[in-house]
Amino acid sequence: MNILFAVSEATPFAKTGGLADVAGALPTALAERGHQVHLFLPLYQEIKAQEPGLIETASITVPLGEEQVVGTIVSRPSQHPNLSISFVRQDNYFDRPFLYGPTGEEYPDNGIRFIFFCRAILEAVSVLNLDIDIYHAHDWQTALIPVYLKTLYKDLSRYRGGSLFTIHNLGYQGIQDKELMPLAGLDWKYFTFERLEFFDRFNLLKGGLVYADALNTVSQAYSREILQAEFGFGLESVLKERRNDLHGILNGVDYQEWNPADDPFINNHFRLGRMAGKKICKKKLVSAFSLPHESRRPLIGMVSRLVTQKGFDLILPLLKKTDAFEAQFVFLGTGDPEIEEGLTILAKQYPSQIAFIRGYDNRLAHLLEAGADIFLMPSHYEPCGLNQMYSLRYGTVPLVRAVGGLDDSITSFNLENGRGNGFKFDDYTIDALEKTLKEALQLYQKPRLWQKLRQNGMRSDFSWSQSAAKYEELYVKIKGQL
Repeated sequence: MNILFAVSEATPFAKTGGLADVAGALPTALAERGHQVHLFLPLYQEIKAQEPGLIETASITVPLGEEQVVGTIVSRPSQHPNLSISFVRQDNYFDRPFLYGPTGEEYPDNGIRFIFFCRAILEAVSVLNLDIDIYHAHDWQTALIPVYLKTLYKDLSRYRGGSLFTIHNLGYQGIQDKELMPLAGLDWKYFTFERLEFFDRFNLLKGGLVYADALNTVSQAYSREILQAEFGFGLESVLKERRNDLHGILNGVDYQEWNPADDPFINNHFRLGRMAGKKICKKKLVSAFSLPHESRRPLIGMVSRLVTQKGFDLILPLLKKTDAFEAQFVFLGTGDPEIEEGLTILAKQYPSQIAFIRGYDNRLAHLLEAGADIFLMPSHYEPCGLNQMYSLRYGTVPLVRAVGGLDDSITSFNLENGRGNGFKFDDYTIDALEKTLKEALQLYQKPRLWQKLRQNGMRSDFSWSQSAAKYEELYVKIKGQL
């Protein structure tokens, strides 16, 4: 099949979260299965800086209300013959220092930027003479593509392909002022509760939910959870209407990037049966965070956006009891200024046990996965999560809340039969997190059992080949229904 993959970020070009990891790995996995994949991204400032050899392939004109905005399609060579990589260039919209806006805020014209991006991709399909079987859109930034295929472009013979809309995080919906409807080229007849209206505003993500031929989330558990008010963010009724078209496919892991046996970001490699390198990585990680090295204490790590979703309303109160834990904690990330301040204060209060580095550094993130003993993910909700799966491969035991992809990928360790790959709790409470953490710390003091647990995790397989096959099945189903 010919698959168009429309996404706002993808590794190695631009990344703010797990969406980029998926968009960097899944197209290649599909290409390796014999499909022709066309990946489209905005040409952000950071991509221009790191990709100087881009080739201009087409000029496009996009109507935005009464204005005609000119853009350019540029491309770069792909390492796979079945994968083409294209960028939409429009410097007024994308030549900026941040993808969506500075940390903690958004660019006020994000709606306009991604309305342009969606229409630019569809215009490029015509200009580049592409014959697309499946349009695969991701999150609110590209949610208008399924809308346009069923409205503005529905009578054009070139646009006969089906559409799949993937929900990576329902909490981010791209809600805009309704005045953007004419700019998007959409008639007011579509501004109804059944279609695009959401509390008298224009909800881009809702458009994808309503108009795509099929929907999926990035784990089986999350596809069930978002039908409930607790996780539905006001769209649970829309999703219930489409429950027969809603699927769950757990994300995979790119083991070429995340593999402790040959990870280029760590110097001391290790694998099952040869774990000496992990001990050295732990020493280096402790040193990188300026903590004293104490081998008898487990090192608990976390790389994350610092937002409430990730469980910091549990973590910060828990860390105030740090004296009660025989452990050290390291945190890497940026986000909510209040959470950043809270971690900074706690690190000063417990300088031998807690350390926090504000920011994101890929090399340090890999070292944290390699050197930590336990990886913390007590999320309020988690559509999929990838770090728990990275951690397993690196012999770093995940401690998670049983939601979304965390529930699908982590099984609590059973002392009686030695099965399981991590620690998991259900109730979103400080007490539940503390109880589970203490269980993990107790098991750490039993080397034989800890080794068994760690080995279970390292043998877990969450490769993209399995997930790509499930996407392929869904594409075939969509195509068969056209």
